[in-house]
Amino acid sequence: MSDMTNTIKKVSKNTDNAPKNPLSTQTVAFSHYNYISAQLPINTTTDALVSNSLKVQATQCLRNIKSIVESIGHVMNDVIKINIYLKDNANSDIEDDIKALDTVYAAFFQGYLPTRTIIAVAALPMEEALVQMDAVISNAEGTHPQATDEMVKVKNSTDNAPKASVSPQTIAFSHYNNISAQLPINSTTGELVAGGIKEQTKQCLENIKAILEEIDVPLEEVVKVNISLQDISDIEAVDEVYSSFFPKTAHRNYVPARTIVVASDLPKHALVQIDAVVSHSAGTAPEVDEKGYDIVIEANNTDDAPKSPLSTQTVAYSDYNHLSAQLPIDPKTGEVIKGGITEQAEQCLENIKTIIESIDHEMDDIVKVTIQLKDISDIDTVNEVYKRYFHSDLPARTVIGVAAIPMDALIQIEAVVSNAEGTPPE
Repeated sequence: MSDMTNTIKKVSKNTDNAPKNPLSTQTVAFSHYNYISAQLPINTTTDALVSNSLKVQATQCLRNIKSIVESIGHVMNDVIKINIYLKDNANSDIEDDIKALDTVYAAFFQGYLPTRTIIAVAALPMEEALVQMDAVISNAEGTHPQATDEMVKVKNSTDNAPKASVSPQTIAFSHYNNISAQLPINSTTGELVAGGIKEQTKQCLENIKAILEEIDVPLEEVVKVNISLQDISDIEAVDEVYSSFFPKTAHRNYVPARTIVVASDLPKHALVQIDAVVSHSAGTAPEVDEKGYDIVIEANNTDDAPKSPLSTQTVAYSDYNHLSAQLPIDPKTGEVIKGGITEQAEQCLENIKTIIESIDHEMDDIVKVTIQLKDISDIDTVNEVYKRYFHSDLPARTVIGVAAIPMDALIQIEAVVSNAEGTPPE
């Protein structure tokens, strides 16, 4: 990335007070956000997992996040979003696990809870780990040359979407709104909507739409969607409903970037759960007064990477590009490449590299990577491939094991990329 004085710079930091990983940076700040790598319940003094109690492990994950946040001069109330990955456990129910988690969760946030997504996954990077968490932090001072900016977080809720005591529906900061994962809950009854996957998908998207309408933002402003499913065979039914909410029109000729995660279970045993990242062109006070113009969304596809009618390869808005999750697909054939985990990891990363280079960026501009693996034991092999693609400070990173991946792939990778030049007219 250029070192010109008018260019925003990525700032990567580690602290000795939280677990370190040679394949990731604990926190990567860029512009008005910090991305925090997934934290396992590791005690930094012993460098080992804490006891196999979910409460104890959840507490340790949050302590590690707190140590990282404080090491960069922030507090836990600056957390915008938390993703919580619970290990699927035949001996416990996800609802019981969430209740156990919530007995320790709120104590880390004094009066200002972040937006939240919870899913159960097939495996985590350490076999005895029961939980893993990553986070996004507001960075009110910005990164150079934005050091004088001071912005405030704005949380919102509406009675027309489900409310939760543990998370707000949406938090706006700078140019983005992060929406808490929406379950297919009818806000009137407080219960899962009747019906199957189509009805549940529609309810999730109606909830997101209602939240956005409350803050005067249309669905057209969504830049990234994350869909969690329990059954991979439901994808086609989900896509049928999804496309009715995000059609390409004369007003908007793109669809958001997108990631599909096959969860082992979801809260309330729902069949589907959806969260979203939304552009917020007005900014948040005092930015709304300082920058009265609208920053535009830039959506891009290249023929040299796999295309999908249901997602855009990368959607840029303000200081970030959000990439759709990349499968190990050969763009020439449209099929998953032949070979094992090494070849598939290479293809995913090549696809990401191609997309990034098509918008005049490079791999070292990545601030966050999330890797899904069908077999968590493949992580060492993936790491050998992964580290060849970066030459500067490594991104923040999350790795999860999932029960299945679209197209029966072994791996899927998504990324968030810093966008130093902003998007027009910035």
